[in-house]
Amino acid sequence: LWSFWRLSFVLLLNCIEGFPRTKALASSLLPCQQHQSQLGPITQQPALRRPSHVWQSHQHSRSYQTTSVLRSYILTPPQVNSILKANEYSFKVPEFDGKNVSSVMGFESNQLPANAPIEDRRSAATCLQTRGMLLGVFDGHAGCACAQALSERLFYYIAVSLLPHDTLCELEAAVEAGRALSPILQWHKHPNDYFTREAQTLYFNSLRTYWQELIDLTSPGEVPDTREALLNAFKRLDNDISLEAQVGDPNAFLHYWVLRVAFSGATACVAHIDGPDLFIANAGDARAVLGVQEEDGSFSAHTLSNDHSAQNEEEMARIRGEHPPSERKTVIRQDRLLGLLMPFRAFGDVKFKWSIELQKRVLESGPDQLHENEHTKFIPPNYHTPPYLTAEPEITYHRLRPQDRFMVIGSDGLWETLHRQEVVRIVGEYLTGVHQRQPLKVGGYKVTLGQMQGLLEERKARVSSAFEDQNSSTHLIRHAVGNNEFGTVDHERLSKMLSLPEELARMYRDDITIIISQFNPHVIGAQRQDGQS
Repeated sequence: LWSFWRLSFVLLLNCIEGFPRTKALASSLLPCQQHQSQLGPITQQPALRRPSHVWQSHQHSRSYQTTSVLRSYILTPPQVNSILKANEYSFKVPEFDGKNVSSVMGFESNQLPANAPIEDRRSAATCLQTRGMLLGVFDGHAGCACAQALSERLFYYIAVSLLPHDTLCELEAAVEAGRALSPILQWHKHPNDYFTREAQTLYFNSLRTYWQELIDLTSPGEVPDTREALLNAFKRLDNDISLEAQVGDPNAFLHYWVLRVAFSGATACVAHIDGPDLFIANAGDARAVLGVQEEDGSFSAHTLSNDHSAQNEEEMARIRGEHPPSERKTVIRQDRLLGLLMPFRAFGDVKFKWSIELQKRVLESGPDQLHENEHTKFIPPNYHTPPYLTAEPEITYHRLRPQDRFMVIGSDGLWETLHRQEVVRIVGEYLTGVHQRQPLKVGGYKVTLGQMQGLLEERKARVSSAFEDQNSSTHLIRHAVGNNEFGTVDHERLSKMLSLPEELARMYRDDITIIISQFNPHVIGAQRQDGQS
């Protein structure tokens, strides 16, 4: 009866309300897991709390006509706004002596869950021992544990990788003497962004081991290379996640936690901005896009990262080249790694990295809760020559120009919904307050003159209220979820999408996480001139 009710409900939404469907809806109403291995999430989540840590410095096909069949699901505009704004955050870079000396004016971010709990994570921080700002989006699968660990740890690994030899030595000397460490990062976090308090000592010890090795590998006066620092940080953290799971922990909770982190997975897209120098480190299918303002005032999109998926032919060739010719037909099937995983690069996911023998040995010594999860029991088909997956990022560099006005980093839930050019247009119009009207499009729909007049009047009315959101990421999410076939936000459609039950929401969209950073063109212009002189 329950299955019949669910099927009837979905058919009602599809046939009457005309919601667009994601790829997973075609798979017999299975939960949509765009980059999951189609294996369930790893049991229950542990309690996540914010710690008082001494070395962290915190800052705080569709139809035009609608029906009343689901009228009870219509949310009021205040209810819609409450949902959309629940996770929004903004940060403005402080000014010094009345002059903003940073190329970044500030950033705004937001998240909208589809999974329960949400599997996306985000991080933003300023490097205190060096210059630069870090912004990152992490898209988890098979649970949120790996994405949670990345949101807490990856920026520390990057920050340490960027430290000169002498500063690393000062850190180690302070720990040896039992002195408080100078903060490495100034975090810019929303109250809903948590830390796993119980794992902080474990995480710190692994990080310390990393900087001790960096001390041995570097020389006094040596200046770290940003590209190498990002590359090494990604690879080292993924290696530590794997090693911690193999070693385990006497503490039962920590033993269970490190295994959950390792057996789940997450993609990562991270930006490091220092003056006019913009580096993107990407592993997976989150994406960074630059908004460039043209001379006529319009905005164009410049993609800063490449998706590591079946849509990337070079990535397909890389994976096939790393395995014997006998696996050519099996290593990528149905556009997925071993027929299971959509992203071709990710942290964790040791089911695609460890040998079968190592997996069995670790699981046999693991807690009983892990044995109850189907994901850990399952060996991928045609698993002959691991590892099949890597967390090594693809590093891209861009020297900022005055016409580069903003950057959008988003999980794939955004890019599956809106084209990058549409994303840049929406954000550009929001930030400048200039609404460039596009020709009204009605697609293949039969629209009467009366309906056309109504659409034009509705659009005219919406122009005046198009920028009512106080956060650009919220504004973009509103469009991503509520846009109709005419390119405008339909409140009724937005309301129904936000009121879908948890078991149905994931069938229509993914978690959406967005960070939008706004650049200071005057500072960037001056920095470029200084660099050329």
